[in-house]
Amino acid sequence: MKKNRTYAGIPEEYSKLETSKVVLIRVPYDETSTWQKGADRGPEAFLQASENMELYDIETNTEVYKHGVYLSDYVSENASPEKMVEAVHLEVKKYINKNKFVTIFGGEHSISIGTIRAFNECFNNLTVLHIDAHADLRKEYQGSKYNHACALYEANENTNLIQVGIRSMDVSETYVMNKDKVFFAHDMAENEYWMEDVLDQLTGNVFITFDLDALDPSIMPSTGTPEPGGLFYYETLTFLKKVFAEKNVVGFDMVELCPNPQEKSSDFLAAKLYYKMLSYKFSSNKEVDEEYNVEKKTSSKKISKFKDTEDYE
Repeated sequence: MKKNRTYAGIPEEYSKLETSKVVLIRVPYDETSTWQKGADRGPEAFLQASENMELYDIETNTEVYKHGVYLSDYVSENASPEKMVEAVHLEVKKYINKNKFVTIFGGEHSISIGTIRAFNECFNNLTVLHIDAHADLRKEYQGSKYNHACALYEANENTNLIQVGIRSMDVSETYVMNKDKVFFAHDMAENEYWMEDVLDQLTGNVFITFDLDALDPSIMPSTGTPEPGGLFYYETLTFLKKVFAEKNVVGFDMVELCPNPQEKSSDFLAAKLYYKMLSYKFSSNKEVDEEYNVEKKTSSKKISKFKDTEDYE
């Protein structure tokens, strides 16, 4: 690994914390996954693919990396799921409090417990837009509340949780989920207006947690738990573009890339999708395009709940 590695190999002038609008946090954690292991190798595979990606986005006619992308140190805590979640929570809060657009790449989905907790503490009236094949709503699994199968339980209790693409779950999860806010894959396949229906349920501030197994395994086979019947690339982009254009996306995470050395297209899809989401963020909002400072917005302000910023410097 290069000593001064940058996201996607961008010039160092665009990778400094002080001037970057985006922060990328990597969490190579895979302790609670229950089928195929390897999501801890996801961040490195994602970075390698990103380094081989063209940085001009044709659709938006932008080079979003020029807004600056700071590659933070790995969150390497793995003593226990609880300690990992708290370490992620603190790291994410630190950079939100620096007024950065914070993104996180896992690792398995349990890392999102910490990311969502941090965003919910910092933004009022938060919607968590959960794009996934699995509901992840178990209160506890295999003796832990911080298992990947429990990744959205806390968000379901404390935020406006909207779930999209769900096609696999345990019967116990039906007792806690709000079915009015769940868009099942089989229903989406028959509803041409599902994107508009989702948008109607989002509040002004939106955090996106994107599990890559939401995508169909024909285009994304390298995940720990692939499920048939998933989203395809351009419908995913169409949906995300609408969300970024109509709502204030305050951050996002991407999880569950389980790289296969013989199949690199999944790594590249994850890299491209991440870059697309940044491109939509910084091309769809004129205020953000000029200067990332959501406090300038009149419709959806960032409300920081930090008492002492020095704690996170």
